[in-house]
Amino acid sequence: MSLAQSPGIWGEDPVKLTLALKMTRQDLARTQMELNTMKANFGDVVPRRDFEMQEKTNKDLQEQLESLRDDYEEVRKEHEILLQLHMSTLKERDQFHSELQEIQRTSTPRPDWTKCKDVVAGGPDRWHMLAKGKNSDQLVDVLLEEIGEGLLREKDFFPGLGYEESIPSFLRFDGVVENKKPSKKDVVNLLKDAWKERLAEEQRSESVYIKQKETVTQLLKEMTNVDSQNEGLLTMEQLSTVLKSTFPIKKEEKIQELMEAGGWHPNSSNADFLNYHSLFMEDEEGHSMPFVQKLWEQYMDEKDEYLQELKQELGLELHDEVTLPKVRETLMIIDPCLDKQTLNSYLSQAFQLPVTELPEDSEEKEEDIVIQLQTVLERLQIVDIRRRGPREQEPTS
Repeated sequence: MSLAQSPGIWGEDPVKLTLALKMTRQDLARTQMELNTMKANFGDVVPRRDFEMQEKTNKDLQEQLESLRDDYEEVRKEHEILLQLHMSTLKERDQFHSELQEIQRTSTPRPDWTKCKDVVAGGPDRWHMLAKGKNSDQLVDVLLEEIGEGLLREKDFFPGLGYEESIPSFLRFDGVVENKKPSKKDVVNLLKDAWKERLAEEQRSESVYIKQKETVTQLLKEMTNVDSQNEGLLTMEQLSTVLKSTFPIKKEEKIQELMEAGGWHPNSSNADFLNYHSLFMEDEEGHSMPFVQKLWEQYMDEKDEYLQELKQELGLELHDEVTLPKVRETLMIIDPCLDKQTLNSYLSQAFQLPVTELPEDSEEKEEDIVIQLQTVLERLQIVDIRRRGPREQEPTS
């Protein structure tokens, strides 16, 4: 319907309509201005969703960049290290090259060792045997040894080296020594005897060595206790007192032997002083002083006497068999002061049984444990076994 056909419009006041039109135009102008301002201000603005996606992408790229920077820095440091190693290797190569040239210039040709086969005793076969697997330096030693042996075989006597301290004890002799010129068989037999002796020494258990060290340590401690002034000195009388208190069952002549080994002699006075620390020192070759050596000799002699007394009391031959209770009983006869723990340790060693498996005294199965007497003595010989008291205890008053 047109304006002409609308009675309501045409019936309005023209002034109102004019005012309304004017206000509408002002609103239109203001709205247009705001629209232009919005276009000017937000024409380049992106949507928030796109912004957030771009922001996340940018953050990821930034993290990747930082990681790549760290990797680059690590690779750069490794590259610098490799460059330094390369330069060091180049210097070593140049140095080795110079040394090689110097060696090539100054070195002598390798000797023709095959020429030695005609001058060595035994001919080519023996020389090939001696030279097998050896370098030039070792071959020189072999050749010198062969030459030296030849010269030694030509001598009938050697001059003694004397008794100076610089000469090993086993080479000390003053005079002329005959050249025995031993055969190979003689040398082999001598070596066998030496090895037998060494194996016998090694069979002694560690307990023997430990006990001997403990005895020496205890003896030094007793001497130190007596030395109230801490001067390192004892009188001969004090030394005798310490020895008798430390070894109460030693015979008087054994104490006298230790006194003499410590420096006492018939002309000594009981008031003479002795530097007791010197008794326990060792020489340059690690050998103990005569005092400690005498202690060891007495220990071994006393052990032999103890075992010999055991054999005599048993009344058996070495090849005879003996039972465990018989050995137990005999040990208590010859050494009544034996405590049960020590006695069981002796029986454990002699019959090769753990202490916990030893039958109690008077048990029937004791009689079933039988062994040859020689084996018992040999096993006891290699452990620390010693008399604990006199055979017959003195009556107490």
